[in-house]
Amino acid sequence: MGVDLWKVNEDYLRTVVSSNATFTHVTEFIIFGFPSLQNYHILLTCVLLCIYLFTLSGNGIIFFLVIFDRHLHTPMYFFVSNLSFIDMTYISVTIPKMLAKFLMKLDIISYNACFTQMYILLSLGATECFLLAIMAFDRYIAVCSPLHYQTIMTRQLYIILSMVAWSGGFAAPLTSTLLALKLPFCGPNIIYHYYCDTPPLLQLACANTSFNVAIGSTIGAVVILVSFAVIVISYIKIILAILKISSHVGRKKTFSTCASHFTVVSIFFLPIMFMYIRPTASYSSDVDSLVSMLYTVLTPLMNPIIYSMRNKDIKSAFQKKTGFICTKSSFSTE
Repeated sequence: MGVDLWKVNEDYLRTVVSSNATFTHVTEFIIFGFPSLQNYHILLTCVLLCIYLFTLSGNGIIFFLVIFDRHLHTPMYFFVSNLSFIDMTYISVTIPKMLAKFLMKLDIISYNACFTQMYILLSLGATECFLLAIMAFDRYIAVCSPLHYQTIMTRQLYIILSMVAWSGGFAAPLTSTLLALKLPFCGPNIIYHYYCDTPPLLQLACANTSFNVAIGSTIGAVVILVSFAVIVISYIKIILAILKISSHVGRKKTFSTCASHFTVVSIFFLPIMFMYIRPTASYSSDVDSLVSMLYTVLTPLMNPIIYSMRNKDIKSAFQKKTGFICTKSSFSTE
């Protein structure tokens, strides 16, 4: 069975490569994600479509609740809305292409579109790193300096911090992306991944990519480790502050406030460290595709659950808005 499946995949690739790759200059790439699951395209389509719709609706609800409910106009929820927007964009850059591949056999992506997709995903990942670090800093001030929180975390400050996260996130991968664009790609053009990412693309280059790997790993290490260090230091101080609270109820309430953010940090940073802090361009399609799923699909999927089911303010705002809409619609039908 495994031999037959591999033969089907090999024959299919040979056909596509012969029609889409010129071995002088590659103008298109072939997205060949999940090589061992090609015969289960209907199941994959259903699963990915459900994940995509749930992620869009969940993050979309949180995003618009924060905008339209004045009770959620606080620094914490402002950062949460930014995170929801990132997650909606993140998953919209990857899953629709996979759905098009499985449903309509549209597995070809142009050279420019591939590098654009890679740059956007790297930028969103870096932005999320910075944003999670800022959110940890915000929780540190809220827990360790509650009396001065309003004066420190002003509207002007948290908007500036958000702008720094976005601008820094989109600036960080520019160098590595431009260096990758200068590499010659003369074939083959098959990307054994479900989107255009740095490791599989570098493997296709017809040149020595050790310099690209070194620059990319260095930038990734700076972005990821600095952000992670800010988060760890903030949470160490938060835990120490929580332990000093005499009331058991107070400790539980404070810890619950920070638990959601810490959960998101845990499922996001560990796989992204594995992917982008590497000494070599070694790449395993099965392992790396699975690891990439954790931060490109699982994190956006889990964020609405973590920030809504564990958060009374979000649930209260949702109930008020849905109650208002239902009341308004009942009046309109009378």
